[in-house]
Amino acid sequence: MALDADYAAAGFARRLGWGRRPALLLVDPVVAYTADGSPLRLDTGDAAVAAMAGLLAAARAAGAPVVLTGVRYADASCAEAPLFAAKVPVLSVFAAGGPLGEFPAALAPAPGEHVVLKHYASAFAGTALAAWLTANGVDTVVIGGFSTSGCVRATAVDALQHGFRPMVVRQACADRDPGPHEANLFDLDAKYADVVDQAEALDRLAAAGGPV
Repeated sequence: MALDADYAAAGFARRLGWGRRPALLLVDPVVAYTADGSPLRLDTGDAAVAAMAGLLAAARAAGAPVVLTGVRYADASCAEAPLFAAKVPVLSVFAAGGPLGEFPAALAPAPGEHVVLKHYASAFAGTALAAWLTANGVDTVVIGGFSTSGCVRATAVDALQHGFRPMVVRQACADRDPGPHEANLFDLDAKYADVVDQAEALDRLAAAGGPV
């Protein structure tokens, strides 16, 4: 039996569907993942940035809520997340003042857009993101960012656990290798989120927005 059919027969990969009010949530779309010489550079990062820029333009045009996240530590010790830093020492590139933690021009937040600076993989861990989304009437989060197997996955799982519908946009995510990227998209779609194409997300964002 094919893998897709096996999962479907077991009751996985059902659709959550879109809610009434989506927000765009771009997870760590920072320079570290596209800059030459960065230890976190992803070969497909530039393509994902282009896809995220398209989503951002659609959300802004419709007046939909926009959230961008970044990782930020006071210094290279990453003392705010000691075990995470012990496991992944390269997190030190996100010390305050470092250029790799900045947003590229194409994805720079506009005035009034919500920016979440976090210490862990999930955009919900130790932040007020869930409260902000609820206060803004959001029931669906359209997710893109870096990386698919790390912060995107963690954020999508936590979105579901906080009562939001996660829509992960396939073309707007990237990872270090196609294997982890595709495997995590498959698993997210099977258990925690709807993985959707860029065109569908653009259409939904275009119809979103306006007052709560």
